[in-house]
Amino acid sequence: MKTPTKARFSAEEKRAKLAFIGAQVAGASTLKDAVKSAGISEQTYYNWKNSVKPDREPSGDTLSVSDGFAELVEVEAENRRLRKILSEKLRAENADLRKKLGLD
Repeated sequence: MKTPTKARFSAEEKRAKLAFIGAQVAGASTLKDAVKSAGISEQTYYNWKNSVKPDREPSGDTLSVSDGFAELVEVEAENRRLRKILSEKLRAENADLRKKLGLD
């Protein structure tokens, strides 16, 4: 007995069907009816929606890789500076405590 083969759709076909469904829903159709008219199941719709990335320009609040790396370098430098200040303060406090306890 043969197992049924799955219909394979290209990324462009998936995007087109997702756009069609989006247009149907925007036109006051229910998602269930729009998915049915596109000829796919609701589960397939949600799988495609989660897997197919739309061709959009990144928004202004996202960082490019080089900007992210530069910011990471700055944060690490600030972290080193703060750790140095903290260690100096702790050493001074430790020295004061040792004097008060007569350990030095």
